[in-house]
Amino acid sequence: MTPQTLEQLLQRAQAIAGLTLGELADELHVAVPPDLKRHKGWVGMLLETALGATAGSKAEQDFAHLGVELKTLPINEQGFPLETTFVSLAPLAQNCGVQWEHSHVRHKLSRVLWMPVEGGRHIPLRERRIGAPILWQPNEEQERRLKQDWEELMEYITLGRLTQITARIGEVMQLRPKGANSQAITKGIGANGNLVETLPLGFYLRKEFTAGILADFLKS
Repeated sequence: MTPQTLEQLLQRAQAIAGLTLGELADELHVAVPPDLKRHKGWVGMLLETALGATAGSKAEQDFAHLGVELKTLPINEQGFPLETTFVSLAPLAQNCGVQWEHSHVRHKLSRVLWMPVEGGRHIPLRERRIGAPILWQPNEEQERRLKQDWEELMEYITLGRLTQITARIGEVMQLRPKGANSQAITKGIGANGNLVETLPLGFYLRKEFTAGILADFLKS
């Protein structure tokens, strides 16, 4: 059942906080893989199932009718994120005139339900615990930093400077190849303004940015 209100979604998220992934999977009759090497998105899919997310692989928010995106956040014992967070694919072509205010990244990050999950590799997958949910909207400063990075990164794309993009560009957000493998190819704008074949790129939030979201939540 899909939650119909924000309160229902939060209640459901709070109800699974404290459970292990194994306990939740058993409740939902979902098989637990031995590890995440070949099942990278399994934790996210388990939580989507438990919370009643509707988007699946579509490009919209996970709870589009509530304007909420769901993000799992693997953390270490100190509560620090273990990896960057994928936001959305970057538009490498047909992107002329796109503004931050109407961008897919801003839409996805307008309201996020973060679900921290123990991610230490020494903890068996079944035994990893789910943390307390955090319903987050970017404050003015966070939005300013996200917008600044998005505009800088989009400038590289629209000016055909794809080969100059590295993961070091961007203070809180970066662009990195996003594809199942190096054979995944898409169209982008080349240095001469012509269409070229290139790897898909995705926007990712840096670990320091999501660590700040967790720290703010713990302070409140």
